[in-house]
Amino acid sequence: MATSGTRRRDLLHPQRMAALAAAALPRAASEIESLPEELIRAGRPAMACLFEIILSNRDRSRIMTVHRALDLIQELEGQMTVFRDDSEINRLNRSAFDRPVPAETGLFQLLSLGARISSETGGAFDMTAGPLWKVWGFSRRRGTLPDPEAVEKARSRVGSRFLELDESAGTVRFRRRGLELNLGAIGKGYALDRAGRLLRREGMSRALLHAGYSSILALGGPGKESSSGWKVSIRDPSGRTGPLATVQLRNRALSTSGVGEQFFRAGNRRYGHVLDPRTGHPVEKNLAATALAPAAAEADALSTAFLVMDLEDILSYCRRRRGIGAVVVASGPRDGAVQVHHWGLDEDHLEVFR
Repeated sequence: MATSGTRRRDLLHPQRMAALAAAALPRAASEIESLPEELIRAGRPAMACLFEIILSNRDRSRIMTVHRALDLIQELEGQMTVFRDDSEINRLNRSAFDRPVPAETGLFQLLSLGARISSETGGAFDMTAGPLWKVWGFSRRRGTLPDPEAVEKARSRVGSRFLELDESAGTVRFRRRGLELNLGAIGKGYALDRAGRLLRREGMSRALLHAGYSSILALGGPGKESSSGWKVSIRDPSGRTGPLATVQLRNRALSTSGVGEQFFRAGNRRYGHVLDPRTGHPVEKNLAATALAPAAAEADALSTAFLVMDLEDILSYCRRRRGIGAVVVASGPRDGAVQVHHWGLDEDHLEVFR
């Protein structure tokens, strides 16, 4: 069972990285293995984590491009955060029930993606679940056991089906009073995608971008001649030493969500911070879920959805959607044991140790 020391950003970390200075390594990093060439890391705090871009020393002349990508990530934080009154997302939250509100093109596309994933997963992922987070106390970083009526009232104000997106006009409108957008489960991935596009436009074909190690975007592989990808390890959410699995990541994105980051106890029960938008209650099925997708925003949203969904539904989703993979850790039959399930990944790109 996951412990309070297991955090979402700790579940993933590049296993093959060389740094300019060992002191720059985050605590979540694993043992550093040697590479044929040195890698450079550039980072910036944003969205309550450290964003980093890791690139080959051969691309050191493009370091200013890397910093422009990091600048873009911070600009996107200002657009998407719910903690600043002047953010675009809060402007939508204040006004979109009263009238259609124009949205910046990239943000509109992100909302459209989130609405599509919500529909495809039967509501397991939902950008409007903020009222539930508030009623359970997780928005204040202290959980409380809410009254059932309060949960139902909050749940009545949750649902991407109440989000009206007019593609021709580029406007957003809420069809339910009290609806709120919160991009916490998709925004980091979107920022990585936008940064990755900027790097590609500038001719960079090899880099690894991550947001606190919970969301990762790989451009190419670590070596110029190598066809292999970046080797990323998935940490065991039960707290055992050593990785749970490793994944080869090349021109693909990966994100992991887990239940151990925030929780509280009431009576003899433990209540985690990941809520099922469909029921209004904390997730109990799975301990951790990793999603792989062509884009980081999609992987970010799907890792949350897969944490909530039944295993059969995750399998069905991966079969329907090309390029989607999943690694899901569920509780085993014995106390403390875990079961690892995976779909959409071949043996050349995944190695499971549990």
